[in-house]
Amino acid sequence: MTCSGLANRAQSEMLPGLLVRVSAGETRAFAELHTMTRGRLRRIALAVGTAPHDADDVLQESFLKIWRNAARFDPGRASAMTWMAAIVRHTAIDHLRTRRQPSVELDKALTIPATAELSPTEHFDYASAEPIALGALARLPEDRRRLVALAYLEGESRASLSQRFGVPVGTIKTWLHRTILSVRKDCLSASAAA
Repeated sequence: MTCSGLANRAQSEMLPGLLVRVSAGETRAFAELHTMTRGRLRRIALAVGTAPHDADDVLQESFLKIWRNAARFDPGRASAMTWMAAIVRHTAIDHLRTRRQPSVELDKALTIPATAELSPTEHFDYASAEPIALGALARLPEDRRRLVALAYLEGESRASLSQRFGVPVGTIKTWLHRTILSVRKDCLSASAAA
């Protein structure tokens, strides 16, 4: 076994004891734990898809969870590193989900007062509209259908789509605009025929 392998093994054997001390509120043990595991846990956050500039935020939140939940660590169920890696992985996934949520629209929606009755224009038959919309989407070329799904269902940013498709952001915006207009026109003509 190499020297670095021995060092990693020795550190791994120290982690459960450090977590016990952390659960007792020992800040020195927490500092040692942080120093020993920060690099490996950061790589896990990045592997999940966390942007490098967000990795420190994910790590900070993860280490807070480790501090608060150290007493829950059970060495009979998993190694200390596996337990901490799971916390980082879940925190990174939650972070990615919240970054994709369009919170501005939600905030605006929450400010609209509730009304007792729906206006006639608000009565919309989603059950009959769904097959029309699905048909319109199915008639799109595969790349445009994928673009719409990534942008509007997955919440991927225009900049990310630009990198994924290898075109400027302005082109992505144009493609999305034209595709949505095409789907809308197709839906309107299909619903008029129905």
